[in-house]
Amino acid sequence: MFVDTIYKGFIIGILVSAPMGPIGLLCIQRTINKGRWHGFLSGVGAAFSDLSYAVITCMGMGIVISFVENNQRVLQILGSILLMAYGIYTFFSNPSKNLKKTTEGIKTYSLPQDAITAFLLTFSNPLIILIYIALFARFNFISPDQFISPKAYIYSMLAGLFCIFLGALAWWYAISFFVAKLRKIFNVRGMWIMNRIIGCIIFVLSLMGIFFSFK
Repeated sequence: MFVDTIYKGFIIGILVSAPMGPIGLLCIQRTINKGRWHGFLSGVGAAFSDLSYAVITCMGMGIVISFVENNQRVLQILGSILLMAYGIYTFFSNPSKNLKKTTEGIKTYSLPQDAITAFLLTFSNPLIILIYIALFARFNFISPDQFISPKAYIYSMLAGLFCIFLGALAWWYAISFFVAKLRKIFNVRGMWIMNRIIGCIIFVLSLMGIFFSFK
């Protein structure tokens, strides 16, 4: 179960970070205009914000854990539906709508300032908690009945949260690396295609989740 928590956390970290919203655009724009590490440090700031909301979600899930245990199948189905809606939104979202606003907001920041501003921008969107609830329910992430002792549960929760952070970092590192290598040809259309691909992946995962919930 410990291994399951690790890979589930890593996947959740990637799925939360992947869609090209304002923070993704900010990371890309800073990579193009200021260099790879400015873009990556912006992603690091966003990853810390995502980790904060993951911790908040875990604490909230603990309060209603008995409800989760008694309605596990229903919550997994609802989580898959929410995840499907998230995938559809990502598929149809248009990065160009936020591109001008994001570009105009770029200032000459140091690397630490890039991380801090990205953290604050990401943390200003508490709706990410809904995404975490959907993902936690879908993946049955860190359920106490999976472990033989409270200590094992706590250790697994900490490891899972850490892997969420690692998954987010891996995504931002890959994006900053990819954009830096292709900065001359990376444009709005490239971000639009990326959103389409990510949206399709999330949609397929949600369909699989609904299917396996009935098995």
